[in-house]
Amino acid sequence: MADQTSSGEAYWKANLRIIIVSLIIWAICSFGFGILLRPMLSGIMVGGTDLGFWFAQQGSILVFLVLIFFYAFRMNKLDKEFGVDEE
Repeated sequence: MADQTSSGEAYWKANLRIIIVSLIIWAICSFGFGILLRPMLSGIMVGGTDLGFWFAQQGSILVFLVLIFFYAFRMNKLDKEFGVDEE
């Protein structure tokens, strides 16, 4: 029973680490690049507009989609490591 508890705690700790890293990346890309750092990114052109505007309009959404697939991939790998996968 104690072994299952420690395994469950390790699984949850690894899960939280993936979530926290993903949220930090998402916050930096959406809030940081799109709002706070926009004046610094205004000289870099992407698709006919500056990089800060691009992140505010499209980049943060694309980063969010990439993070969804990254999270699904990492959680499948984590599930297999801890023996709780669906297969």
